[in-house]
Amino acid sequence: MLHTHLHIMLADDDEDDRLFFTEAFEEVKIKYTLTTFNDGVSLMKHLVVKENPLPDIIFLDLNMPRKSGMECLREIRNSERLKNISVAIYSTSSSDHDVEQTFISGANVYIKKPSDFTELKKILSDVIHINWQYITDGLNKDSFILNF
Repeated sequence: MLHTHLHIMLADDDEDDRLFFTEAFEEVKIKYTLTTFNDGVSLMKHLVVKENPLPDIIFLDLNMPRKSGMECLREIRNSERLKNISVAIYSTSSSDHDVEQTFISGANVYIKKPSDFTELKKILSDVIHINWQYITDGLNKDSFILNF
C-alpha cells in the first residue's frame, strides 16, 4: 500500500501540535508530502474539490472548533470519493467513549497524542508502516489504539 511517496494530511486546531507533528515527520525516514489544516471545515473543503489529489492517510484531531474530527470522520466515511482513505484519530482524549465512537464510525487507528517528541516519531513511523489493509479488513480493536 505504501507508494514511493506518501501523501499525508493533518487537521488540528492547535498550532503547536501541528508544528510538533510536522517536525516529527521530518525525522521519519519516508518520502512524503504533508498538508496541514487548522480545522475540520478547511480540511473538508479541500477534500471535496475533485481536482485536489486525495491523501493516503488523514490524521484528525477530535476536538476542533467549527467541525470536529468526529464530524469529519463521518463525512469521509459517507462519501463515495473519500470513504477508502485511511483515517487516524490523533487526540489528547483517551476516553473510552471517544475511542468507541471513532472505532464504530470507521477510523483505522486511534492515537493518543504523546507529549514526548521521541514517542511521537515512533508512533508516526509505526502508523505509516502498518498494513492498513489488514486493519481495515480485520477491524481488530486490539490494533486500533496506539497508546505509548
